[in-house]
Amino acid sequence: HVQLVESGGGSVATGGSLRLSCAATGPFYPTYCMGWFRQTPGKEREGVAAVDIDNSTVYANSLKGRFTVSLNNAQNQLDLQMNNLKPEDTAVYYCAAGHPKYEYRVLSSSDYTYWGQGTQVTV
Repeated sequence: HVQLVESGGGSVATGGSLRLSCAATGPFYPTYCMGWFRQTPGKEREGVAAVDIDNSTVYANSLKGRFTVSLNNAQNQLDLQMNNLKPEDTAVYYCAAGHPKYEYRVLSSSDYTYWGQGTQVTV
């Protein structure tokens, strides 16, 4: 099955930047939709950004302009560039792969099958 390993988390001052990476291994046929999610204690996991199977990108509205997601198909690596970070961006960030049934569910965590272990981001 698919295995996902995140890296790149850490602590950064307000206004700083971090780049998260997700290395994916395993069978990737058919192509998976891949996304980034985040979660803080006591809250539901929320969608941050995703790359759909047609390589289109989707972002949470509140994060547009600060976060950029990219997928390197050749290396099976999903990256998330986070700029101008704010304290409210503090969370555990997870990489996921799955097959959301509808385009509007690309940022719905329940539509994803495989998950990484998560990486902490503290602002």
